[in-house]
Amino acid sequence: MMRFDLYTEENDDRPVYITGNFNNWNPKDSNFQLKQSDTGSYSIEIDDSLLSPNIDYKFTKGGWENVELDKYGNITPNRKTEKSKGRVSDSVEKWRLNWGPFKKEYFPLAEIISEEFYIPQLDRYRKVWALLPYDYYVSNKAYPVLYLQDAQNLFNEGSGYGNWEIDKKLSILAEYDRGDVIIIAIEHGSEERIKEYIFDNDNVANGSEGKKYIRFITDTLKPFIDENYRTKKDRDNTGIGGSSLGALISIYSGFLYPEVYSKLLIFSPSLWVEPNNNFPMMNFRAPFKMKIYLYGGGQEGSKMVKRIHLFEDYLKRWEKKNLFDFEFKTNINPEGTHSEFYWSQEFPRAIEWLFYDNKENPVEVKPQQKSIKN
Repeated sequence: MMRFDLYTEENDDRPVYITGNFNNWNPKDSNFQLKQSDTGSYSIEIDDSLLSPNIDYKFTKGGWENVELDKYGNITPNRKTEKSKGRVSDSVEKWRLNWGPFKKEYFPLAEIISEEFYIPQLDRYRKVWALLPYDYYVSNKAYPVLYLQDAQNLFNEGSGYGNWEIDKKLSILAEYDRGDVIIIAIEHGSEERIKEYIFDNDNVANGSEGKKYIRFITDTLKPFIDENYRTKKDRDNTGIGGSSLGALISIYSGFLYPEVYSKLLIFSPSLWVEPNNNFPMMNFRAPFKMKIYLYGGGQEGSKMVKRIHLFEDYLKRWEKKNLFDFEFKTNINPEGTHSEFYWSQEFPRAIEWLFYDNKENPVEVKPQQKSIKN
């Protein structure tokens, strides 16, 4: 057995876990929860058979959003030791709390593209935002783009339902060198929202306009963004997503225009609108590869998780028909409700998996402690 001792002066009620190359970097593995012996003192013994000769590890308080930090609130590199030592002692000075603290120097640059961006397909106007990487104007890089619905609930304070705080979450990703993504946020149309986010179901929407809305993003907004910002225009670097009905219309967008979108961020999708998963698809000679990040909460109603798993089954069937080549990751939070708070918690995980191919949150990233002000 190898023993790991930990001391931390920053105490709260959250349990402490150890994670590393011995448990696939699962940050909340009940088999690797430390036992508390005194105030601030924890320990765990791990069977030698589970450990490789060279051990990489970190401590968390139940997730990457609650991982250890140094005394300045900076991210830390992985801890390293050798199994031959038999026992190690460590200390942690600070812990993240729900992804915080957030560093202002890494915040994205929020720009209003237009207060009244014209939607020719619907003959109406809409406010559209761009969230640019913090160093956008001091670099010459081109960036992938993610189009998100319901901009009112994504980052602005004062939303009646709270917000995803994607500006704060993008600052965390940037700190981990994972923030090179442009977010285009389209405000919903208030009373027009349901109609615009329903593809073809007049019983639900009393006149669905989803087809035209999808064409707006794909045929009008995307060309404008590609012309006016330094974007990577190809499908491999273009995604679309949202939550609830915004997630539903994003599914339609991806399946109808897979030559445009290769990444779908789907949070708590309103699959009740399509209980039989009758999503229309374009037929192509060769299947398109597509990454889909699915999230749902266990407290969103008895059918949310069931419908998500059923949707997964349909994805697998479509794959067998050679319509698509799917790579999907599904995360179900048993405690999650249908709310911005839980979508906010999930956002960094989804961004990293969709755009950076990591199976988990950043564990091998060197600290990015420089500031553009330096």
